Amino acid sequence: MKKIQMVDLQTQYFKIKNEIDNAVLNVMESSAYINGPEVKAFQTELEQYLDAKHVIPCANGTDALQIALMALDLKEGDEIITADFTFAATVEVIHLLKLKAVLVDVDYDTFTMDIEKLKAAITPNTKAIIPVHLFGQCANMEEILKIAKDNHLFVIEDNAQAIGADFIFSDGTTKKSGTMGTLGTTSFFPSKNLGCYGDGGAIMTQNDDLAHKIRGIVNHGMYERYYHDEVGVNSRLDSIQAAILRKKLTQLDIYNEARKKVADFYDEAFANHPNILTPERAKNSTHVFHQYTLRILNGKRNELQQFLAEKEIPAMIYYPVALRKQKAYFQESNDADFVNTDRLLGEVISLPMHTELDDEQLKYITDSVLEFMELTN
Repeated sequence: MKKIQMVDLQTQYFKIKNEIDNAVLNVMESSAYINGPEVKAFQTELEQYLDAKHVIPCANGTDALQIALMALDLKEGDEIITADFTFAATVEVIHLLKLKAVLVDVDYDTFTMDIEKLKAAITPNTKAIIPVHLFGQCANMEEILKIAKDNHLFVIEDNAQAIGADFIFSDGTTKKSGTMGTLGTTSFFPSKNLGCYGDGGAIMTQNDDLAHKIRGIVNHGMYERYYHDEVGVNSRLDSIQAAILRKKLTQLDIYNEARKKVADFYDEAFANHPNILTPERAKNSTHVFHQYTLRILNGKRNELQQFLAEKEIPAMIYYPVALRKQKAYFQESNDADFVNTDRLLGEVISLPMHTELDDEQLKYITDSVLEFMELTN
């Protein structure tokens, strides 16, 4: 059996090696490394895939979040509501811009923002909501957009983990994750569902004025060279990464379908186990399984991770510490307001999830998990 990896980018690369190699060599031969035709072509193709009016590529997903907030002309101390259970980049950019992060609990089953806690967190100082489409499916965007409209708030979708997912509205219409809010952001970090071979990111919007402003911000605030109309940053997707992403974008739906098949295998293996909860698939969102995250109910999650490591099966804990209790972002809080987050911190474990897992590997992984659960019953 081939060695099991959390993410197998090498095997994925070998399957499209000739296309990737030729794309990279073409950029090298053109020497158009920054803002070249490959970047513009990728931008257009991603707009078409997402049905987004504007996609603005940038250097990484964290920059995408920061630039999105910069474009909204927020003032120091303005409050931004986001989830307590997610990666730190979401609050990192809020703090960097001297805004105030207001953290709320998540839904226990879907890991996405708790709608009632969101409503309760809104104050006169609230200016924006950042829902995180965690692990591969959308937050409840229909409700979030209603709340935002009623309270005149911006919505910035953190779509780093769910590109390609569809949200299904109650009237039957669907929209791609990252395209529903005022702005959407995503990451092309190599392990993402659509990943490049370095760093990369993008901002999405349907708003012409915001798109224009963001195009200046990502390029030192310039629309005309050496004329700086905005306070900007240097955050550009380079042409080599764009060329790679163009090739991989054509495979994205295939990749996401492969991930769903892996998730189906896991779901069937763990179905109805009393101490294992498989990921909830929300009725109003498809799931592209950036991660496949179990909840282990017998209090033996850490021991399971060690047991799997001894069997050379990688498994990750996303995330071991709530954002509100991280040293850099610590804030006084009532733990009773974060029951789901704190419960998840002790239960979640993510199994290998990528496009190259085969049935032999999956059976070994699931048999090993079930063996551990039997031993600790």
